[in-house]
Amino acid sequence: MKICYYPGCTLKNQAKRLDDCARLSAEALGVTMEEIPEWQCCGGVYPMAKDEIATKLSSVRALDYAKHHGGTLLTLCSACHNVIKRVNNDMATEKSIRDKVNNYMRLDERYEGETKVIHYLEMLKDIVGFDNIKKAVKNPVNKKIGAYYGCLLLRPSNVMAFDNPENPTILEDFISAIGGTPVKYPFRNECCGAYVSLTNKSLTEQKSKKILESAAAVGAELVLTACPLCYYNLKKNGGDNVVYFTELLAKALGVTE
Repeated sequence: MKICYYPGCTLKNQAKRLDDCARLSAEALGVTMEEIPEWQCCGGVYPMAKDEIATKLSSVRALDYAKHHGGTLLTLCSACHNVIKRVNNDMATEKSIRDKVNNYMRLDERYEGETKVIHYLEMLKDIVGFDNIKKAVKNPVNKKIGAYYGCLLLRPSNVMAFDNPENPTILEDFISAIGGTPVKYPFRNECCGAYVSLTNKSLTEQKSKKILESAAAVGAELVLTACPLCYYNLKKNGGDNVVYFTELLAKALGVTE
């Protein structure tokens, strides 16, 4: 099957490995990720002001394209997923925002939040199926792995509807599917401080180290993440064992070394 895909800026440079492994793995599982044409940066941070329209337009352009090309938009970067899904919710539920955006963009057909936004992990779970992934594994991981969710996939929970915000399981289920042993630790869905890394480096370092120490305390040999910001922060603050979940998926499927 084919699905519209929004990669985002970071996956074209610093997080290219996250993207490359995702595409290779998807093809091996029967899914073609079709990058939407002429996409623009989502902004990386969801604009909180109710009258802020301009910074939402690039997300709406991507959503509108997907509406007319299958109706589903696949994302991978946690920040992009958070921004685009929340903007989509605005377009579906906030009439004032919806009217202003449509009046400004002058689309051939009004966009009103019709596109379904899914994360790559949701695609693995709900479209491919973890049982089918398990059958496709050629190189089981055979390691104790701590899943690190961070903030952006889970919050705000009423909009993201990704998993239980207090006790998520989708990454642990993924780890089991590729032959690993998931280990749970207290800080797996705590913020790593990524958005204050330039203004308060000591706080970011403190929060990142607590996450890594918490995972190590339960025997995690690897820490798995889906977020480029989290990956950078944890790596910078001592996380030599931090990997993208798509890297392990690609290795398990035998599409990368």
